[in-house]
Amino acid sequence: MPFGYASPEQIMRDRAEYARKGIARGRSVVVMQYADGILFVAPNPSKALHKISEIYDRIGFAAVGRYNEFESLRLAGIRYADINGYTFNRSDVTGRGLANLYAQQLGMIFTESIKSLEVEIVVAEVGEAPADDQIYRLTFDGSVFDEQGMAVIGGQSDAVAGRLKERYQDGLPLPRALDAALAALTEPGGDRPPAAQLEVAVLDRSREHRKFLRLTGARLERLLAEAEASAGPPETPEGAESAESAESPGTADEGTAPAGGEAPPPTAPEGDVDTGSPE
Repeated sequence: MPFGYASPEQIMRDRAEYARKGIARGRSVVVMQYADGILFVAPNPSKALHKISEIYDRIGFAAVGRYNEFESLRLAGIRYADINGYTFNRSDVTGRGLANLYAQQLGMIFTESIKSLEVEIVVAEVGEAPADDQIYRLTFDGSVFDEQGMAVIGGQSDAVAGRLKERYQDGLPLPRALDAALAALTEPGGDRPPAAQLEVAVLDRSREHRKFLRLTGARLERLLAEAEASAGPPETPEGAESAESAESPGTADEGTAPAGGEAPPPTAPEGDVDTGSPE
């Protein structure tokens, strides 16, 4: 046996462990369906380095890990989509085709290169109806997972996915979907990130032509306010009465003197009161 020999199984385990550690250092990204399309949410204070981007008319891309590595994958996907859409038809560019392309590239690099890519990505395509939406999650070794309704990548993805499953429902309006995503991304007892530290985008099926829309500035601020309002105040236990209702006195009967006071004068019969108005 030559000096420094390592079995193929050990090499694959080492590469996988190396990639997982690099991906876990990043912050998680949530991709989920809502009533009118697909929502992308990521904590990201940078204004120039995006984790969420557009690939084609109705296809979005989200990634975590090393920026230079997933940026090269994003550009490769854009070239693939532009060439196929121009050569054949725009409808021939699909999220499934892009997921297959990325799976081949990631799998080849993982098995043949000395160093595997430290990336995890999501390719999402919005359809004409919610049943036609597609969300594909791809890992560093080229594995593809066809997610149903939502996907979480990067960081503490298992914990974030667990919190998101508790709040996720089919057909949520956008404010409630954003509230669920932020609640999942926030550690228990922690504060939610402000709008300046969030990257939010949607694939809105109601938009014409290009479905991708990045939410920033005042629009995101309004949406966050609606999301906070949609969460609602804490529920009051059944049978509990407010202090005001418990302390409010009952209505005194007409003609009865209040405690410690004098009885009011008798009310004049209706019709005998001079209103002072001309006839």
